[in-house]
Amino acid sequence: MVTPFDGAGALDADGAAKLGRWLAAHGSDALVVGGTTGEGPVLSDAELADLCRSVCEAVTVPVLAATGTNDTRHSVERTRTADDAGVDGIMVVTPYYNRPSQAGLAAHFEVVAGATELPILLYDIPVRTGRKIVHETMLHLAREVPNIVGVKDAAGDVASSARLAAEAPAGFEIYSGDDALTLALLAVGAVGVVSVAANWAPAEMGEMIAAFAKGDVRAARAANAGLIESYEFESSETCPNPLPAKAACRALGLPAGQCRLPLGVAPPGLDERAAQVLERLGAPSGGIGDRSAGGALA
Repeated sequence: MVTPFDGAGALDADGAAKLGRWLAAHGSDALVVGGTTGEGPVLSDAELADLCRSVCEAVTVPVLAATGTNDTRHSVERTRTADDAGVDGIMVVTPYYNRPSQAGLAAHFEVVAGATELPILLYDIPVRTGRKIVHETMLHLAREVPNIVGVKDAAGDVASSARLAAEAPAGFEIYSGDDALTLALLAVGAVGVVSVAANWAPAEMGEMIAAFAKGDVRAARAANAGLIESYEFESSETCPNPLPAKAACRALGLPAGQCRLPLGVAPPGLDERAAQVLERLGAPSGGIGDRSAGGALA
C-alpha cells in the first residue's frame, strides 16, 4: 500500500489506518507497508514503526513490513523495529547499488532472517537492485532458512519462476511482483500478487486470482484484460510508481497526499488520467462500492 503523507509531507498515520481498512474491506488478503510503492526508502525508522503500528491496529488481515536496505545492519535494525511494532511478516529486498555476490546475498538474507522469528518474504527485483537472486541461491535460502517462506518475484522471467515452483520445498510460496505478469506466474505456480494496482483495484485483482484458482481460466483472462490499462498506468518513465498509485487513491477520496522527493509532486494531468482509468474500470471517483475477493496484497 502507498504511504499517506499530509500537506506538509509528514507521515499521516491516521490516513494509513483508514487506507488499510479500506483495502482490507475491498479484497486485499494482506497488506505490505513501507515497500517501493510505500516509499520505504524515504521513511525514517521511527516513521516505519509508526506506520506499522497504525496499520496493524486498524486491520485484522496480516501486515508485512518491507525492511530491507543495502546495509545488512540497518536491515536488521528495521526488521526488529517492525517486529516490535506488531507486524505479521517481513519483506526483504535484494541489497541495491552495492551489487553483492551470490554468497553476499545469501549471507545478507540469512542475517536478517536470524534477527526475527517472523516469516520472511524475499523480494527479487533485479531491474531496481542490479542483482538477481539466482536459482541456486533461492533454493539454498528456501531449504536452509526456516523462516524464509516465499518470494515476491519481480524478475520478469516466467520460465525461471516455473523451475523454482517445481523445485522449491513444500510451503515456499511465489507471489508475483509484477502486476502484468501475475496471470502468467499463476499458471506456473505462483499463489498471489504483491500488487501496485491493488491500491485502487483490490477486488478486481482478487477476482482474477480467485477465478484462476477455481480453474476458470476464461474468467481469469477476462479479469486480467480489464486490468491491462491499470498495469500500463501504474508506472512509466515520466510517472514512476508510486506517483500514479497515489493519484488513483486521491481520485477515490482515499488518504494519499503527494510523494516525497526524489519522486516529488504529481505532474500536470496525472490526477485527471487516474480518474479516467478508474472510470473505465468501473470505479468512479469518490469511492468504490462494497466488493470483495481474495488473492491480492496491496
